[in-house]
Amino acid sequence: MAKSIYVADDELHIRNLIQTFLANEGYEVRTFADGDSLFQAFCERCPDLIILDIMMPGTDGLSLCARIRGESRVPIMIVSAKDSPLDRVTGITLGSDDYMVKPFLPLELVARVKALFRRAEYSRTEAPTAFRCGNLLLEQGARTITVGGEAFSVTPTEFDFLSYLLERAGQAVSKQELMREIWKLPDYELDTRVADDLVKRLRRKLKEAGCSASVKTVWGFGFRLEGGKESET
Repeated sequence: MAKSIYVADDELHIRNLIQTFLANEGYEVRTFADGDSLFQAFCERCPDLIILDIMMPGTDGLSLCARIRGESRVPIMIVSAKDSPLDRVTGITLGSDDYMVKPFLPLELVARVKALFRRAEYSRTEAPTAFRCGNLLLEQGARTITVGGEAFSVTPTEFDFLSYLLERAGQAVSKQELMREIWKLPDYELDTRVADDLVKRLRRKLKEAGCSASVKTVWGFGFRLEGGKESET
């Protein structure tokens, strides 16, 4: 069965361009002129992938991304004319899996879509691995986290951040490394304040959940997760 893709963009020629190239690759594509229409269709049937513009009538793409991510792990790509590093970091922090800037090469968009599907398939098939730090348990295969046996809600970026530190529990990880590996930003676009903001939110959530693990600051360098590590399979 062909994989289904929903596309929301208020520019007709962009919708038609994306639909044409993806349909030529065998995907089933539905397009929408605004995010609210896409969300209504999403509630009726979740597609295999979603492509969102940011600036649209009604609900903007970033708000819609966060809303969808709160309900589903469906891969989300943002395609927008907003091209600052902060825009890209915001999109990924809110739950998008990729961010592409307009104008774009249609063949590159197709390649990125295929990469997202490969990543999603790999995530489903790889052997589940769990890491424990204090009373925090992260299961990579299922992409779930519990604290003291209770479900702990995180954004996709927060999950990836904790997973990266858990695999290196007790080791200091630089902010630059985290920005490259988690936010996928090139060196010339690194803004480590984004990592600082995420850690502040994460510390508050961990404290409120009664988590015994903690993200420690290594001054002038980065962060380290403390509380002990236990790997399970």
